[in-house]
Amino acid sequence: MHRLWLVLCFCFGLFFTAAALAAPQQVKAVYHATRNGQPFATVTETFQQQGGRYRIESVTEGIGIYGLFGKRRLLSEGEVTPQGLRPLHFELQQGDSAKKAVSADFDWEAKTLAMTSKGNTSSAPLEEGTQDLLSYAYQFMFRPPQGEDISLSVTTGKKLRVYQYRVAEKETSAETAAGNFKAVHLANGAADGDENKELWLGVEKNHIVVRISMKENGARVEQTLSSLHVE
Repeated sequence: MHRLWLVLCFCFGLFFTAAALAAPQQVKAVYHATRNGQPFATVTETFQQQGGRYRIESVTEGIGIYGLFGKRRLLSEGEVTPQGLRPLHFELQQGDSAKKAVSADFDWEAKTLAMTSKGNTSSAPLEEGTQDLLSYAYQFMFRPPQGEDISLSVTTGKKLRVYQYRVAEKETSAETAAGNFKAVHLANGAADGDENKELWLGVEKNHIVVRISMKENGARVEQTLSSLHVE
């Protein structure tokens, strides 16, 4: 019985190791962003994994008058585990103002999340599987949507939230400047409608996000893929 348990554990470990190896080593995705149909920004994201570690960076550059707000940079770094991405550090910087910088540090051993905003640090209990504002979308490369409902614990750097999605369409079409993708459509699954972001994940592109749609300050913001390079 003990030997059988060891064999099962070994096979289980191989399954998740294979899933991690199947995920891309490098991704560069460029998105075209619009507000109520009008172009306002370009978003460039890079993902890299090597030696059991990962790094994701996202840079948003405004177009026209929106460029006056400065670049918005997000960074997530951490480990690649059998369960997917395990963040260790996250930071967000808007423009050059230090006052607009937020960060989060994950202490998995102590099960504590430290979030820093405007020089003040607060802590919260850290549950297994918690992601940050940048890593959670890339976690789908390692753990594609299963079932009908998805619940994710996500830190924004300021606070810890639970994002809830439901699989609205298991197979649909997402048309973008980078091509027409077969996609899984994730819609808001929260009863109060607080999380209004919708995601389309490219089924044949490692479940990379190919389109995002959300409401922001009364405006409809869309982010669609304009180019994609995967290795």
